[in-house]
Parts: sequence; C-alpha cells; structure tokens
Amino acid sequence: MATQETTQTPAASRRNEKVGNVVSTKMQKTIVVEVEMRKAHPKYKRIVKSSKKFYAHDEQNSARVGDVVRIRESRPLSKLKRWTLEEIVRRSSLGQIEEVATPQAAS
Repeated sequence: MATQETTQTPAASRRNEKVGNVVSTKMQKTIVVEVEMRKAHPKYKRIVKSSKKFYAHDEQNSARVGDVVRIRESRPLSKLKRWTLEEIVRRSSLGQIEEVATPQAAS
C-alpha cells in the first residue's frame, strides 16, 4: 500500500478528477467534456441525472467526439479552461468508422 501512495506526488493527488464523454473537439487544443452526475432527490429520493460541461486542455488533439476521458483540475488556462486531459479511458467506435469512411470518399 505504501508504494502506491509514493508513486504520485502529493500535489497532483490532491487535484480533482472527473470522467465524462467528449462532446466537442472543434477548438484547437481544447475539448468539451460532459460529466453526468447522478444524485438522489432530497425529498422524493429518486435518482436524478444532471450534467455539466467542462472545457479541458488537449495538447495533442488526441481525443475525439464520443470518447470517454478522464480530466484533471489545473490552473486557469483561459477564460473557461480549468481542466486538462489526463487520459482517454475508452475510444469511441463512431470515430473509427468515420476515419475509415473519409479516405474512401477522397479517392
């Protein structure tokens, strides 16, 4: 257990992380990630879904629409960007179909 705790720096482990779906990649080095929160209603105790969009920094433009990604809190990078892309948890199958279709259409 102690070896796992020492692998991360104390400052990095304190940062907030969220997992969500990439909704937009139309900006350069920026992705929009929609995070869905599920919470019990205070009075009726029914599970209510709510979602929030976060702007995250993607240095290599590696994420595509539909990907499930992990983002980490960072210093303010622009007016809206306060998160950075940590890792791509799961690739979207939709993005692979589009990549295969585009070279055929060009020829």
